[in-house]
Amino acid sequence: EDMALIFPQDQFQHILRVLNTNVDGRHKVPFALTSIRGIGRRFAFMVCKKAEINLEKRAGELTAEEIDQIVAVIQNPLQFMPSWFVNSKKDIKDGKTSHVYANL
Repeated sequence: EDMALIFPQDQFQHILRVLNTNVDGRHKVPFALTSIRGIGRRFAFMVCKKAEINLEKRAGELTAEEIDQIVAVIQNPLQFMPSWFVNSKKDIKDGKTSHVYANL
C-alpha cells in the first residue's frame, strides 16, 4: 500500500485515441499499446523505453506530449531500434523495411 496511485482524477483518461485505435487508459502503458494492431508486447515495451515513458505509468496518466512521443517512435521505429525489431523487413512488394501497424 506504499505505492498508492495518487493522481488527480480530472486528468485521467479512461479511453485514449492513439493511431486510430481506442486504447484502455486503465492498463499500464506498454500493455495498453498492444491493443493497437501490429504492436505486440516486446515492441510496445521498446517503444516506451525509447520514448522515455515510465513503464509503471497507466496509459490514462499520459500527457499529450508523451502520447505524441510514443506515436513518433511507432511511426519511425528504424530511427530508434534495429531493423530486426520491426515486423515488415524487406517487404515483398516494395523491398522496404518498415513496421506495419493500425491499418491506417
